[in-house]
Amino acid sequence: MKNLKMKLARVEADMSQEDLANAVGVTRQTIGLIEAGGYNPTLNLCVAICKTLDKTLNDLFWEEGV
Repeated sequence: MKNLKMKLARVEADMSQEDLANAVGVTRQTIGLIEAGGYNPTLNLCVAICKTLDKTLNDLFWEEGV
C-alpha cells in the first residue's frame, strides 16, 4: 500500500526524497520504496521519519479503517 501521507508530509516540508533520506540515515531508494509501498520500515526508521517531518506515527503510518 502506497504511503501517500508520508509523501505529502515530505513535500509540505519542502524536502526531496534525498533530503529526507540523508536526514534519517537511509538511501533515497529506501524512501522511494516506503512511499511506493514496496518496503516496510522498522519502527526506529518510522520514528526518525516522523521526527524529521514533525509528524506522529499515527499521522504517517496508521492505516485508516484497520
